[in-house]
Amino acid sequence: MENFTDLIKQWAVDRNLHTADPNKQMLKLVEEFGELGEAMAKGNENLFRDALGDMYVVMTILAMQKDIDIEDCINLAYNEIKDRKGKMIDGVFVKESDLA
Repeated sequence: MENFTDLIKQWAVDRNLHTADPNKQMLKLVEEFGELGEAMAKGNENLFRDALGDMYVVMTILAMQKDIDIEDCINLAYNEIKDRKGKMIDGVFVKESDLA
């Protein structure tokens, strides 16, 4: 069974989005981020979920346009944080190296 990332990639290829201008895709990501902020401000859970999903779609396509695999990016980010220590301060996780 294909995962959603693979389905997104195929959808992008079918529409030739994978070869489009990454600058335009970056603008689309900013637009979706704005919708995420709007959803948060309004407390609209459905809009929040939609915007978050849209951002993943846009980031997946942007990664394709830059010849980068989004799964590699996720792996890199996870490996960077997996052993990170720190503490919550006013609802924000602050990594140990920034506490000094």
